[in-house]
Amino acid sequence: MNKIARFLTSPILIVLVVLTIDQWSKFWIKTNMFLGEEFPVFGDWFIIHFTENNGMAFGIEFGFEYGKLFLTLFRIVVVAIIGVYLFRLPRKSTSSGLLVTGSLIFAGAVGNIIDSVFYGIVFDESYNQIASFLPDSGGYASLFYGKVVDMLYFPLIDGFFPDWLPIWGGEHFVFFRPVFNVADAAISVGIASLLLFQRKFFKNLG
Repeated sequence: MNKIARFLTSPILIVLVVLTIDQWSKFWIKTNMFLGEEFPVFGDWFIIHFTENNGMAFGIEFGFEYGKLFLTLFRIVVVAIIGVYLFRLPRKSTSSGLLVTGSLIFAGAVGNIIDSVFYGIVFDESYNQIASFLPDSGGYASLFYGKVVDMLYFPLIDGFFPDWLPIWGGEHFVFFRPVFNVADAAISVGIASLLLFQRKFFKNLG
């Protein structure tokens, strides 16, 4: 049982699984849907909606001229640091939870870096068309300037704020509005778990 648990919490396995699912889903979206296209999966609360963004998780961006390049290089540096730390952790004294959360964050970051670094040169545009992989005419952007592919949309609640509410009364709202991808989800789950269980995760590393 210990061998099975150790195998399932192996950073290499977790990273490979997350990256495979993340990149497969993005490749399928790019080569089967045009930008803005969507279809329902489970009613109106789980929708596959194809969008792209230049920034971090859930579409956050840096607005200055070289913001995109800075963001991509910053991601690479952070991921390198996380990777070195993660794969140097002593397996015997390290909590399996820390290995899993660290692996999720690392894999998610790498997944979005792949988009930012390479997608601009291996795909053409998705505006009003389905993108081609390795098009003869070249990609839609240069190296490091690719856009991150998002597709998971969960508009669980679609309604209006009550009229008596200050400022937002009567306004339309959607929860959960951001469109994200598997890499974003891995990062978010990893960070949330790290914050919730940090004492347990780090108690044997002091």
